[in-house]
Amino acid sequence: MIPSQMLKGTLEGCILAIISKSETYGYEISRQLEEYGFGNIAEGTIYPLLLRLEKNGMVTAVYRQSELGPKRKYYSLTAKGRTELGQFAGNYRELSAAVERLFYDVESK
Repeated sequence: MIPSQMLKGTLEGCILAIISKSETYGYEISRQLEEYGFGNIAEGTIYPLLLRLEKNGMVTAVYRQSELGPKRKYYSLTAKGRTELGQFAGNYRELSAAVERLFYDVESK
């Protein structure tokens, strides 16, 4: 299980990545994160992040009728969200490479 402190800095970018694949809703985002190995991320963690992304103009939301019950709020990426996702991906790859270099150096001694 990934410690929550480690997730905090990356979860927002990962949510943007999931939304970039297709319009989706909060529970489905949580389920996809779990499928990718993030563990069970509580909806109480997901929804505040989605609200912040919406307020910051990175996602838009629309309510749609669900086949299985009440209306759901579906999220889509905006142009600003795509830009943010691109920046996040570049920054994350840079950080990941630096950490890998460090651990390679430590383990090779």
